[in-house]
Amino acid sequence: MTDVRLRFSPAPTGFLHIGSVRTALYNWLHARHVAGTFILRIEDTDVARSTQESVDQIEQVLRWMGLDWDEGPFLQSARFDTYLAAAGRMVEEGHAYECFCTEAEVRERNEAAMKAGRPPGYDGHCRNLTTDERTVLVAEGRQPSIRFRTPDHGRSTFTDLIRGEVSVEWSTISDFVIVRSNGTPVFFLANAVDDLAMGITHVLRGEDLIDSTHRVLALRRALGHDDQPVYAHMPLILGPGGGKLSKRHGAVSVEEYRDAGYLSTALLNYLALLGWGPEDGREILTVDELVGAFELERVNTSSATFDPKKLEWMNGEHIRAMPLAELVSAVLPFARSRFGERLEIPRFEAAVQLAQVRSTTLVQIADQMEFLFTADDELEIDPPSWEKLTKVERVTDILDAVIAFVETCEWTREIDPRPAIEALGIKPGKVMHVLYTAIEGRSQGLPVFDSTGLLGRESALARLRAVRERL
Repeated sequence: MTDVRLRFSPAPTGFLHIGSVRTALYNWLHARHVAGTFILRIEDTDVARSTQESVDQIEQVLRWMGLDWDEGPFLQSARFDTYLAAAGRMVEEGHAYECFCTEAEVRERNEAAMKAGRPPGYDGHCRNLTTDERTVLVAEGRQPSIRFRTPDHGRSTFTDLIRGEVSVEWSTISDFVIVRSNGTPVFFLANAVDDLAMGITHVLRGEDLIDSTHRVLALRRALGHDDQPVYAHMPLILGPGGGKLSKRHGAVSVEEYRDAGYLSTALLNYLALLGWGPEDGREILTVDELVGAFELERVNTSSATFDPKKLEWMNGEHIRAMPLAELVSAVLPFARSRFGERLEIPRFEAAVQLAQVRSTTLVQIADQMEFLFTADDELEIDPPSWEKLTKVERVTDILDAVIAFVETCEWTREIDPRPAIEALGIKPGKVMHVLYTAIEGRSQGLPVFDSTGLLGRESALARLRAVRERL
């Protein structure tokens, strides 16, 4: 198709959930794959719950993820007059009607219907009110909503690119509200009007919205448009063990992963594979490779499970693939926040290079170099590491030998005291954790020979002697 137009249309009522970001990503990937247009539309018709803070957060998250939009952001709250005019036309033409029922009345009749064995749903109470009946209700001070009149017979059918034909009996869909009694339009109406106005050709969204498609298509027809966009309802993202992904499974907002030191490219890569995969089965892909390989037809019908460990592994792969200069720039904000004025850039850059091959997050890289920017007398030794150190046979002999070596050796980038340990008849590999603990404060971390070199002779000796004295 030419002139492919897609939109991402979140509601600004809270943080942007990982599942919503996956929806934005699939729309963006398809738009870029076919040289189409990607539109950002903010569906803030729920005035009571929508906030400017959430609007700002949506834009910030998309920018950080690299999901740039070609048009927008369009706020539906600025187009209420257009939606209400469309609702008014449908009332005039008999496609919709004023409903004076209160929520309590509808709920009461629903409960009575279920007790009688009838299905719940609006019962059409106000469908055929006379002019006199409406006049009386208005005089009582009732504010009407507007309901769309659904067909009494037949089926609603559309073709979904992922799921094939989707069809339901109209008898199962009761008349639904399109304008609330407070005068604000409902999602269905705004969605239908805007998709028409913006020329949307493809609608990619979660499968939890598939039922709403029948209502939106009915509204489109009532507005004089029988054509349909291409629909693709994507599988939901589940948490480990099944069930909807939620906070109990860990982080579910993009900001949490950003602040935990995840790369936007890795998060994009991982989210793209939750429900889709390239034909060649690759798992590590750049953004350009994702755009080139993305095909809607390859989106799965089954739900995908979010695996935090898999994401962490993938983030590590992206970290290792980064040019060192880019990685240094990415870690620097975390290091500045943590170490402040103690940060020494040359030492920091060297530590990033050491950590690159063994870290899975940017925060982890900053964690591993903390000992380099800690005063010698303030270095805290991890208790389990200390306990392990104290159980080493001849540990004082080992420390004495290493101290003597460090005092006199030529100072290079790597300080390797293994010859001094071997001279004691001890295999260095079994006691290296002693050096890690003394130099870095924990039994494992950055390569200890390099760490010792970065610390400098004076600091290395101070730490080794402090551990010897403590013993």
